[in-house]
Order: sequence, then C-alpha cells, then structure tokens
Amino acid sequence: MSHDAAQLWTLNHRLLTTVLDGCAGELAELGLDTKEFFVLAEVEAVPYPAELAARLVVPKASMTVYVRNLVAKGFVHREIDDADLRRHRLVLTSTGRTTRDRALAALAAEFDRRLTRIGPDDRRELQRILGDLVDP
Repeated sequence: MSHDAAQLWTLNHRLLTTVLDGCAGELAELGLDTKEFFVLAEVEAVPYPAELAARLVVPKASMTVYVRNLVAKGFVHREIDDADLRRHRLVLTSTGRTTRDRALAALAAEFDRRLTRIGPDDRRELQRILGDLVDP
C-alpha cells in the first residue's frame, strides 16, 4: 500500500468522523445514535435486515440490535414478506420517515459546511470519484 493511499484514507476518515461528531447532538435529539441513523437511512432501499447488514458492513447480530431499537422507538416496524412468508422486511413508519429526513438534513448541513470550501465543479468531481470508489 502506498503512503498516498494511506494518507487519503486517513483524511477521508477524519472528514467522516468530524461530520458525524458535528451532527451527533442533533441525531441524539431525534432519538438516534449514529449507527441507528445509517440503518434508518437505508431501510427503504434495503428492507431486509441481513441484506441491510451486508450493505452497511455491520455484523448481523449488531443489525438485530439496531433494528430492535428502531422498532422500540417507533421508527420502523416489521412485516411478513408476501413473496416469502419466512422473511420479515422492515418498513419505515411515518415517524421514522420524518426522523430520517430530519437526520439527513442535519448530516447534510454539517457536511455542507465543509463543502462550501470547494467550488461546484470540484463538488461534482468529488461525487464522481466517491461513486467510482464505492461501486464495485
């Protein structure tokens, strides 16, 4: 591994950590810790807990805890999947949707404070580069 790659990884990690720390208080006011927030943000796209765990790269046991917490808080509920009666899928409640939207807005505002340091062309390029790095 090159030192440049390690430096880029470190900078990226610092940025992500700083942004999350910057909005952690707002997430807590909404009743979320940061890990629950990421689960809540992805439920509509990936409604099955095992697939959600894979997408977020968290152990299935941890996903079980996050889902249980989100259900207890009234943000999601479980439904039996009509296509496979052995599976449960997660569905956002209206409270969950509102909470997710407010949490995403808090995260976006915190990240935007950093993005204002670069111009629109660089933002588009950053989005393209990050997409290239994330997509397999």
